[in-house]
Amino acid sequence: MAGTGPLTQDWEPVVIRKKPLNAAAKKDEKTVNAARRAGAEIETLKKSNAGTNRAASSSTTLNTRKLDDETENLTLSRDGNGTDYFGFSSRLVLNGTDERVPSELKKAIMQARLDKKLTQAQLAQMINEKPQVIQEYESGKAIPNQQIITKLERALSVKLRGKK
Repeated sequence: MAGTGPLTQDWEPVVIRKKPLNAAAKKDEKTVNAARRAGAEIETLKKSNAGTNRAASSSTTLNTRKLDDETENLTLSRDGNGTDYFGFSSRLVLNGTDERVPSELKKAIMQARLDKKLTQAQLAQMINEKPQVIQEYESGKAIPNQQIITKLERALSVKLRGKK
């Protein structure tokens, strides 16, 4: 071994990690800056609803409205010759009714709420519903739900249905 020359090591250094980088670590500012310095391509995307709760709250109403517009009701009709045929109506009929909140009911709800000096949000919280539900009832856009009307009657201590 005395005359063989200098000893060299031909191994490459090995880096051992416990886990590979996860998505959050790859998005870390330090990692991104290191990639920029190395000349790597970096893609930046801006999310349209990031940080908002807009999509979660409005999707139900929009979907319901879309369903109302797109759904057709199958009806059985009879022509002048006594022949039965099926036809379609262009409006969705729920439980045999296509009614909205009557004006007497919406005025009664609004009056009882104002008498108790409550906001729509406070009343909604009392009956465990969203404020949007109270708004729809008071504007006459909601389809009456007997359970919600019962909750309103209890919270407002007023009779909203039947004889007064």
